[in-house]
Amino acid sequence: MKPDEVAGVKPKPSTWLSGLLIGIVGLYIALLLGIPVVNIFYQAFREGIPAFLHRLTERELLSALRLTVLTALVVVPLNTFFGLCAALAIAHRRFPGRALLLSLIDLPFSISPVVAGLMLVLIFGRQGWLGSWRVIFAFPGIVLATAFITLPFVAREVLPVLEEAGTDQEEAAKTLGATPWQIFWRITLPNIRWGLLYGVILTNARAMGEFGAVAVVSGNIIGRTQTLPLFVEDAYRSYATGSAYAAAVVLSLLAVVTLVAREFLERGSHSRRVF
Repeated sequence: MKPDEVAGVKPKPSTWLSGLLIGIVGLYIALLLGIPVVNIFYQAFREGIPAFLHRLTERELLSALRLTVLTALVVVPLNTFFGLCAALAIAHRRFPGRALLLSLIDLPFSISPVVAGLMLVLIFGRQGWLGSWRVIFAFPGIVLATAFITLPFVAREVLPVLEEAGTDQEEAAKTLGATPWQIFWRITLPNIRWGLLYGVILTNARAMGEFGAVAVVSGNIIGRTQTLPLFVEDAYRSYATGSAYAAAVVLSLLAVVTLVAREFLERGSHSRRVF
């Protein structure tokens, strides 16, 4: 018996405390996320759906969207490959500098995106070490800045899965004569697929929404180096609020799709661990 039952006192659930905590969290989320997102959609559709669709066909917006998607198409595979290689090396090997590599992978989490962009300018700018290369104020600079900011996501999502899975299955397959490629495709990849997909989704979302580092290295040239987040800021400052809200809705929808995909992957991963 519990001490409270021995003393003749029945424990009372602190429902009021739970309700208070839920209310505080709900209010906080509503103020910071819910109301601003709802307002963005309201402002975008305030003049009607035809006006909203017309703004989506503006040349500058389409150019910014095209550049944003193209950047993500380049950056996501690059950081997926790097993150996967880094996670495999860190999880399966013990080598000098392993702790340093882990710290360097986490560096984009702690450094300001603006500072990251400035570092690239100091290296690849006209007065930089590699100034002869046309990187800054061009597409390669946008790719480098976005790749730097999104570097940790895949590695950090895959690494815990690899460490939890261990190497027993891979070692057993190796003793049975399996090649490293066969081990990867038939054992390693199935074990990490959900973590890998989760990291890819986060990388894609961050790549499409990056502002600070890209603003520094791109020059924000309309029609050439202006991504969708930069377009939103530029349109709003130019009092083209309708176009800014329309582009913001596109970015918000991308974020919603990311959240739904993440929730789906988390549920799929949990169900497979249970069964």
